[in-house]
Amino acid sequence: MIRISLACIALCCCLQMSGQETFPDGKPISQWFRETRSVEIESLGRQYRITDYGVVNDSTVLQTGQIQKVIDLAAENGGGVIVVPEGTFLSGSLFFKPKTHLHLEKDAVLKGSDDISDFPLLTTRMEGQTLTYYGALINADNLDGFTISGKGMLNGNGFRFWRAFWQRLKWNPKCTNMDEQRPRIIYLSNCRNVQIEGIRIANSPYWSTHYYKCCNLKLLNLRITTPRKPIEAPSTDAVDLDVCKNVLIKNCYMSVCDDAVCLKGGKGPWADQDENNGSNEDIIIEDCEYGYCHSALTCGSESVHNRNVIFRNSKVDQALMLLHFKMRPDTPQKYEYISVENIKGNAANFIVIAPWSQFYDLKGREDIPLSYAENITMRNIRLTCGTFFNVRPSEQYRLSSFNFENLDIQAKDGNIDKSIIQSFVTRNVTINSHEIE
Repeated sequence: MIRISLACIALCCCLQMSGQETFPDGKPISQWFRETRSVEIESLGRQYRITDYGVVNDSTVLQTGQIQKVIDLAAENGGGVIVVPEGTFLSGSLFFKPKTHLHLEKDAVLKGSDDISDFPLLTTRMEGQTLTYYGALINADNLDGFTISGKGMLNGNGFRFWRAFWQRLKWNPKCTNMDEQRPRIIYLSNCRNVQIEGIRIANSPYWSTHYYKCCNLKLLNLRITTPRKPIEAPSTDAVDLDVCKNVLIKNCYMSVCDDAVCLKGGKGPWADQDENNGSNEDIIIEDCEYGYCHSALTCGSESVHNRNVIFRNSKVDQALMLLHFKMRPDTPQKYEYISVENIKGNAANFIVIAPWSQFYDLKGREDIPLSYAENITMRNIRLTCGTFFNVRPSEQYRLSSFNFENLDIQAKDGNIDKSIIQSFVTRNVTINSHEIE
């Protein structure tokens, strides 16, 4: 083990001297993360403008079948780009096929139906489980090279769903998020080499975008929003990554009534043994801006393993938490090699680590699975917050190898208890103009 550690240190030093960027565990960051060329729809085959195939600009007429026929026609002819022109077009679930793509022109709005029956039940992924639930507005499975591009909008039309959710919660305070059936806007599964860029994603009834077992995923220049008024849009995470590898989220604006970027991957007492679950690895979130959200970056609550995550060069405004680790007492979890750096702005909490017992269920397991958070770095951050160190000790998890460096914090509660974390290093950490030891 000592020889391996020394070898890793030597490799990191060589990479730094050569200018090669690395992930927190020392793994080189590939050139793929630096390539952010825009989608060129001219190179993706024939363009199928939906209004040329009987689809009309009418926000009140459901046209799911007509739009799906255009997608199917493109697939039958070897692929191409489904182009939505200026106007508003109402639809339920759409399913993209191999070599088909979606392009939303300026002032184009693809608007989701507010009737759940327009979204079919199918085997999908929700809240860390593979189960039967409703399809999203945009669906794709096992595609290679799928793109969504343009300057238009995917509008989830969620008002009716939000209102029904809050009404149901009044009637049954124990109801789950899924009990009030609501669709997502985008759900991609088992896809590779995906790029979604430029569009606005707004008013999702449930999670805004959800990616399951996707690899080489780029989300660029997106604006993802849900409102707090006149009614709050519950559980509308901007980006949910669920067992994904190689992900770049860059130049995005996110303001939603839940987490901005949430790392999922499975839940339950034997979640780490279920082949449907797994790790999120090699993720970079950079150059983004955040409005109101619950947390800018969250690990959990349905999460088994997250490794090599970089969140950097971003601004936060009105986030409730900058970094949140949800530690489920019924799920074995490991969050490791996570770096948060070059952040400025404000948040209610700088870091929150606490047990998360919502819908807690050991399913007969007699012991509580032990979880871990280790090798966590937060550096070069200037933040105004309410609470700096909102970390609760617990026998259910182990916290170790944290590094706080070059922090300039203004906090109403600037207290810190370093004893909660084993091997906790602080360097140049200033809270309310006083440097801590």
